[in-house]
Amino acid sequence: MISRFIGARRIPISATPGALFVLVSSALLVTAPTAAAQEGAQEDQQDQQETERDDDSFAEEITVTSTKRDELLTEVPISVTVVDGESLERQRAEDLDDLVAVVPGLSVTSASPGTTRITLRGINTGGVASTVGVYVDDVPYGSSTGLANGAVLSGDFDTFDMARVEVLRGPQGTLYGASSLGGVLKYVPNRASTEGFAGRFRVSLEDVEGGGDGFHLTGALNLAVSDQFAVRLSGFTREDAGYIDSIGNNPIPSLTDPANPIFDGTLVIDGINEVQRTGGRLSALVQPSDRFSLHLVGQLQGIESDSPSTVDASPTTFRPLLDEPVQSRYHAQFSNTDYEVLSATLNWQLGDVSLESISSYSTLEQDSQTDTAIATALTGGPPLSALLTFLFGDPATNPLSAIFPNLVTTDKITQEVRLLSVDSDSFEWLLGAYYTDEESEIAQQLLTVAAGTDDPVAAIPPLAVVSLESTYEEVAVFGNASWHVTPRFELSFGARVSDNEQVASQISDGALVGGLTMFDEVRSSETPVTFSISPRYELGGASSIYGRVATGFRPGGPNVLPPGAPPDTPSTYDSDRLTSYEVGYKAISSRGRVSFDAAVYLLDWEDIQLLAVVNNFGINANGGTAESRGAEFTIGLRPVNGLTLSLNGAYTNAELTQDTDPVVGGMDGDPLSWVPELSFGLYGDYAWPISDEWIAHVGGMVAYVGDRPANFDDRTPGGQVVEFDAYTTVGVNGGVDFGRWSVELYAKNLTDEMGITSVGGTGFLPNGAISLGQIRPRTVGLSLGTRF
Repeated sequence: MISRFIGARRIPISATPGALFVLVSSALLVTAPTAAAQEGAQEDQQDQQETERDDDSFAEEITVTSTKRDELLTEVPISVTVVDGESLERQRAEDLDDLVAVVPGLSVTSASPGTTRITLRGINTGGVASTVGVYVDDVPYGSSTGLANGAVLSGDFDTFDMARVEVLRGPQGTLYGASSLGGVLKYVPNRASTEGFAGRFRVSLEDVEGGGDGFHLTGALNLAVSDQFAVRLSGFTREDAGYIDSIGNNPIPSLTDPANPIFDGTLVIDGINEVQRTGGRLSALVQPSDRFSLHLVGQLQGIESDSPSTVDASPTTFRPLLDEPVQSRYHAQFSNTDYEVLSATLNWQLGDVSLESISSYSTLEQDSQTDTAIATALTGGPPLSALLTFLFGDPATNPLSAIFPNLVTTDKITQEVRLLSVDSDSFEWLLGAYYTDEESEIAQQLLTVAAGTDDPVAAIPPLAVVSLESTYEEVAVFGNASWHVTPRFELSFGARVSDNEQVASQISDGALVGGLTMFDEVRSSETPVTFSISPRYELGGASSIYGRVATGFRPGGPNVLPPGAPPDTPSTYDSDRLTSYEVGYKAISSRGRVSFDAAVYLLDWEDIQLLAVVNNFGINANGGTAESRGAEFTIGLRPVNGLTLSLNGAYTNAELTQDTDPVVGGMDGDPLSWVPELSFGLYGDYAWPISDEWIAHVGGMVAYVGDRPANFDDRTPGGQVVEFDAYTTVGVNGGVDFGRWSVELYAKNLTDEMGITSVGGTGFLPNGAISLGQIRPRTVGLSLGTRF
C-alpha cells in the first residue's frame, strides 16, 4: 500500500493522519456598525467614524469588487457575503477556521494550519484540485491544478489589516476562471492612503482550556509622503497555544510483545499542537493624477505548526480514547508553510474607458514531516518500525523507526489586463485577457531513523524517494456586460474562453516503490468555455430579484502512469463542469435599518474529478455526478443607533447522483462529505457612549453546525455514511474605547463544545486507532490597543 501514499503523489502521506481535514460551518454577521472603527488613527478620522455610527445608512454603502468593478453590494446579481474589517476583529475571525463562523455556506477542513480545504455550497468529494478560488485583491493564489495539492493548500491568510473579505457563492468561471466551481474567497487588504499619517497597535493574551497561554501582536502604519505617494506597513505575530498532549512509549517493545500496549497514558509532550503565525504586508501608492494610480504590494506569511490538531479515537465508537485530548506520536509531525505574494495594480482612466493591469508573482512552500512508526497501512501487516527493526536493527540495542518528509512548492506568475467602460445607465461592459504560468514540485521521502529520534540512518538507503514536477500554462479571454433594458430591468451576461497546457514528469526510487523508475513527460491541453447570464429586476424602493445561470470548471491534466498500467488507462483526465441555477432577492428599508437577502440554488456537477488507483498508484480520473440544492439568507437589523443584529443561515442538500469508483467508496444518494445540511448564526453588537471620549461595546454570537456526514468509506454496519452530531458554539466580547486606547475581553467557544470535524488516520496509529479532528476548546483573551 506504500504506493497509495507515495506513488499517489497528490495525496501526501501527511494527509493520513497529519493533515486530517477539520470541517466547521456556520453562518454569522457580515457587517458591523462602522466599517473601519479600528482603522482610524487621526482625530478627524475618528470623529467621522463616530458620525457614521449614528448615520441611518446600513448596507447600501457597502461596495464590493466581486464583478471586477466597484458596485454596491445590493445591486450585484450574485450571492455575496462581505465581512468588513471591524467585524473580523470584533469576532476574532483571524484565519480560515474562524471565517466559517461568519460566512453562511462556508466549510473548511484543516487539522493542520496551512493545509486547508475550502468548500462552498457543498461542492466537495475529496480530490486534489480546488473547487474554490482564493484571491488577494485581484491576484489568484495557489495552484490551479490537481498536480500540486491545490485543493488542500489554499491560502490561509491572516485577516489583520484587511478592509474586508468577500465570499462569492456559486461558480465564477466567467470572471475568475479555473477552479472556482463552488465560488471565490477574496481577501481585500487595506491599501496605502494619501490621507495622512495613521497607525495602530494591539497586543492580546489568551488562555486555552486544557492548554497553555498564547499571545497576538499586531501593528499597522500608514504614511502619506505627499498627496501623490503613500506607503503602508502592517505586520503580526501570533502564538496559538497547544491543547493536545502527546502520550506513548517507544513503540518497539510492543512489537515483540503484543501483550504490551503501545501507550499507557504517560505524558510525553504537553500542548503538542502549538502554532506560530508571522507575517507582514508593505504597500505603496503612486498617484500622480486623479486619472492614474499604481499600487505595489508585497506580502509574506509563515505558519509553523508543531503537530496536527487531532486526537486518537476508537474506530468502532468514533469517540476519543481518553477523556482528555491526546495523540500518540513517536516522531515530530511539523508543518511549516510559507506564502509570498508580490503584485502591481495599475489603473488608468482613458476618457470613457478605464485600463486596469494586474501583475503578480506568488510562491507557496510547505515543508512537513509525518510520523510513520506504526504505518501498518504501508506494510499491509506489522508496524513499519517493527519491520525495519527486524530487517536492519535490534529491538534491544538498535530499534529503528521511520519518518516521511514532504516538500511542496509552487511558483506562479499571472498577468491580467482589463478594459472597462464608465458607469452608465444604459450599457456597461468589461473585456479582459489573462495569463498564468505555474511551476510546481512535490518531493517526498520515506526514511529509516533511530527510534525516538528524527535522525536518518545513513547506512540504510531511503525506502522511497518520489519527485513529481509539473507545469501549468493558461491563456484566457473574457468579457462581461450589463444592459439596462429599462430603468428597472437589467441583463448581465458574460463568457470566457480558456486554453491551458500542462506537463508532468515523475522520478521514483527505493525498495518500497519498485526501484528506480523515470516517467516520461506527459502532456495535456484543453479549451474550456464558461458563461453566465443574470437578469435583475428592481421591484421598487430598494429591493430587487435576480436570477443567475452560470458555469465553472476545474482544469483536467496529465496522468503519470505507473509501470504495467493496463492499456486502457487514460494518460489524461478531463475538466469537470458545474452548472448553477440560482434565484435571489435583496432588499433594504428606506432608512437602511433593515436589510434582507436570500437565494435558492441548484448545482449540477458532472464528470467529477476523483482519485483512482491503478496498480496501487493513485491517478486522477473522471466519474460520477452530484447535485447540491440549497438556500441561504441573511437578515440585518439596526433598530436603534449603535445596535446591530444579524441572523443568517444556510440549508445544503448535496449528494451523489451516481456511484463513484469503488476505490472512492461513494454510492448514489450518499451525502457529500463534511457538508452540514443546516447551519445558522446569530450575532449582536451594541456600542454606546459612556462619556465624551469613552465608548463601550458588547457583543455576542451563537453559531450552529448541523449533523455532518463523514467520508464515503466511513460507514455504519448498515452501510450508511457515518454522521457526526451537531454542535453549537458561543462567542462573547466587550470592551471600552477611551481616546486613543482601547481594551477588550473576549471568549471563543465559551461553552467548550467538542464538535467533531474530521476522521481519518486508519493504519497509521497504534492499537488500530483513528484520528478525530475537533474544534478549538474554549479560548479566553484580553487585548489592549492604541491608535494614533
